[in-house]
Amino acid sequence: MAKFKLFQYVIIFEPTDKEIKEGLKAKIIKDVVNVLAAEEKNVAILAAREIPAEYLDKLEQINIAIRPF
Repeated sequence: MAKFKLFQYVIIFEPTDKEIKEGLKAKIIKDVVNVLAAEEKNVAILAAREIPAEYLDKLEQINIAIRPF
């Protein structure tokens, strides 16, 4: 039986240099989520599925921060 650990993740949108010059700022698009998982890669998959559709064409600007406990 797999032993589960607690993880937290948050999804952040980071604008390009051009977008920053236009006044766009980095923002959290999915606030902190607590999840139990066997491995960090499982959390990454779960988090990736939570990326809103309007950001799917800007995946290179998405940062998923994962913190294990």
